[in-house]
Amino acid sequence: MPVEAVPVDDLLRELAPQVVGVLTRRFGDFTAAEDAVQEALLAAAVQWPEEGIPGNPRGWLIQVAQRRMTEEVRSEQARRRREDQVARQVPDDRRAAPAADAEDAAGRDDTLTLLFLCCHPVLSPPSALALALRCVGGLTTAEIARAFMVPEATMGQRISRAKQRIKASGVPFRMPERDGWAERLDAVLHVLYLIFNEGYATSVGDDLQRVELAREAIRLTRAVQALLPEDSEVAGLLALMLLTHARSPARTGPGGELIPLAEQDRGRWDGAAIAEGIALITAALPRGPVGPYQVQAAIAAVHDEAATAAETDWPQILALYGVLERISENPVVGLNRVVATAMVHGPQAGLSALDALAADPRLKGHHRVTVVRAHLLEMAGDRAGAAELFRAASRATASLPERHHLAIRAARLAGPDGAGTGGTAGPAA
Repeated sequence: MPVEAVPVDDLLRELAPQVVGVLTRRFGDFTAAEDAVQEALLAAAVQWPEEGIPGNPRGWLIQVAQRRMTEEVRSEQARRRREDQVARQVPDDRRAAPAADAEDAAGRDDTLTLLFLCCHPVLSPPSALALALRCVGGLTTAEIARAFMVPEATMGQRISRAKQRIKASGVPFRMPERDGWAERLDAVLHVLYLIFNEGYATSVGDDLQRVELAREAIRLTRAVQALLPEDSEVAGLLALMLLTHARSPARTGPGGELIPLAEQDRGRWDGAAIAEGIALITAALPRGPVGPYQVQAAIAAVHDEAATAAETDWPQILALYGVLERISENPVVGLNRVVATAMVHGPQAGLSALDALAADPRLKGHHRVTVVRAHLLEMAGDRAGAAELFRAASRATASLPERHHLAIRAARLAGPDGAGTGGTAGPAA
């Protein structure tokens, strides 16, 4: 796709980790590089929409961020030694860039190296995840805070401390040796999983999905699989992404409205991606050990293999969620199991399971609990109660497409002729 055809926000998000990687590799200061790139991104966000995207946007960002770094170095006397080092490496603005600059601007991609750096074992797992989502995924602090269900201020402090910890460690900017991959792999996969989720179901704003973000997560996961082709969980994660992303073309209507899974035109699903995902998970499961990404991929495969929503093998999905719940601490897994329980054993069984799950403090105030309860009440025939809860959930979500979808469901149930079209659609797409 031509550069001019790519929205500026998507292009900046894609380029940001690459530019951070270039400057970190060149100057050896990850914290300063990340700060400088943020300033360059702000400058681009202001200038590019008015002046047009430059012919080499990556090179533009590298040059601007590099200049910010040298200006910062020169402004602080306490950094004299680094000023000398940078001055030797960075050309004067009046001179042409050296060959190394041309190589960096042309396309060397350090994103995977940056991801492994952010997941360094000097950081706690929560800090590594938060830092990588910020620097590699390009997510805002608010988006990361929502993913972890913590206040934004808390997440901001966590990211800041993580950056300082990386800086203090003096760890070099390069891919770790193969024997060092294992200690970072769990965090790396979790980051890619969360980046994909934010791309597939954007948590805030006007858009239901950020396709470029999901595609970047898939690209990076393919790169990790190339490093570890026999790792069953890496294969499981890639399969999960492919099987889920395959539905993206059918998830929105002509006006960008959300279309739930049961109402989607399955003829619009990406058959090639589904075939690849099924092949990956079919080969990975026998290798073992079985982890949460493989189980989620197996669930996605069951959904994708059903020719119609009515033919979905819900007993198998319920059994798989039972396995997943035993090996995962994510309370959202429990919510999905509740829906599967209702599809197999009826809405009252689902409501009973939801009552037990809703006591989990991690789900306190989460609008998804309200959505699931509304869906189960609708299945049980309590249209008024379901409508009230759908309205409440629509006010609680920060995603505008989801807000509109929930409000429409409430209106249909509350209307005198509303038949409740979402009865089998489930609470998610």
